[in-house]
Amino acid sequence: MPYQIGIGVPMPMLTPITATWTAPFAAYLVFLSNRVVYHRIQNERFMGDRISATNSPENDDLYIATRSHANFLENVPLAFAFAAIAEVNGANRKWLNVAMAAFFAVRVAHVELGLTKSFQGKKTIGPGRIAGFYGSQAFLLGLAGYSAYLVKGYWGF
Repeated sequence: MPYQIGIGVPMPMLTPITATWTAPFAAYLVFLSNRVVYHRIQNERFMGDRISATNSPENDDLYIATRSHANFLENVPLAFAFAAIAEVNGANRKWLNVAMAAFFAVRVAHVELGLTKSFQGKKTIGPGRIAGFYGSQAFLLGLAGYSAYLVKGYWGF
């Protein structure tokens, strides 16, 4: 359905599913950013990614917070680019919506049930970390493959 922009130029919504998911992903990014700031203020460490050079990464809340934030930023922008490419090329919007919901769930699980949790006595290796990593990889590969499938006719297949 087209909508009006500017002085009345009709413009179709090109990526409504991708656009819809920007809100929860942005909210979680802000949450992760504020977690880093919280640990910086709490420990009076305004530069660097560690509370103390002698702390192991597993026992350093600032390091875990900065890695959680950085890892989110390493994966999510590429996923959004892939989602937008698929959507513009005719992806099934219901399927894409479910895929984006699953991707959001695995990214949250990666941090909240993985990096910030312990498993069998080992810190930062909660089950959510494994699910988050492999879920993210599956999402990226699956969406890239689906996008290639959507444009197969262009290449004569």
